[in-house]
Amino acid sequence: MTTVVRPRVAVSSCLLGAPVRFNGGHSRDRFLTEELAEHVDWVPICPEIEIGLGAPRETLRLERSPDGPRLVTRRTREDLTAPMTGLAAGRAADLADVDGYVFKSRSPSCGLHGIPVYAGGNGPADRHGEGIFAAAITRARPELVVEDEGRLHDAVLREAFVERIFASARLRALLAGDWRPRDLVAFHARHKMQILSHAPAAYREIGRLVAAAGESPREALAREYDRAFRAALATTATVGRHVNVLHHCLGMIGGQLDPVRRADLAEVIASYRARRVALTVPLALLRHHARGAGVEYVRDQTYLSPYPDALRLRNHVPA
Repeated sequence: MTTVVRPRVAVSSCLLGAPVRFNGGHSRDRFLTEELAEHVDWVPICPEIEIGLGAPRETLRLERSPDGPRLVTRRTREDLTAPMTGLAAGRAADLADVDGYVFKSRSPSCGLHGIPVYAGGNGPADRHGEGIFAAAITRARPELVVEDEGRLHDAVLREAFVERIFASARLRALLAGDWRPRDLVAFHARHKMQILSHAPAAYREIGRLVAAAGESPREALAREYDRAFRAALATTATVGRHVNVLHHCLGMIGGQLDPVRRADLAEVIASYRARRVALTVPLALLRHHARGAGVEYVRDQTYLSPYPDALRLRNHVPA
């Protein structure tokens, strides 16, 4: 069965309810604190507090300069770019064992997308900036799974983020131990259908990599597998790719089912493809039949349970 490893997830402290916002308040997010918190270990970070600003504090904004956006206080015009980027450099090194990061949206320090960058004065803003701290972190750790709490309100983006942090945690746990090539082969075997649901081309590439696992230097193999695995899961899983994987699994257990049960499962997969039911419906049947038929290869695929079922992230009918 899939080993449950708790992801370590960095998060803007205000999203967990810490009173560190510019106005002395917080931006507590219900999904993070009431649902995801039961299944992950948080690493709270507030860069404004860590560079010595208080709460409440003067508001900040980004301003254009010949050297790129600068982080400045609105009233006193203090330039905080250097301390903020310096903090990010140190923090990036501390995040080596972190599987993801949830940033505060619309923040000039932590925002990932659409942050206003002002020309100075009260002129119009270009709303395509990144927060100074977030940009420095993502440049230093491009493999890190990142999102902001605003985008996590979208069911598809939420599911993708959570799937990736749990996959990252499982791989981190493997590579942190005294693993052998056979352990990586076993890890990959459990993740094959999950990889296929995201990136069929990467599925074939990683398969070739693992096939030569016993011939490659251990550290080089770990780096290459880590890169390819993360890149594959960063590719969007589509309805069509899910249908392909569901049929792959049906093919592996179909011989153990009677014609009626086989036809029922095929019909449910067709209903998902037609966007009439959520992915959880064919997955529930597939898991049930894989267990009942004793097909361990399918039963143990992480694709069937890539994260705790209690999170209920595959319950939406695709648009």
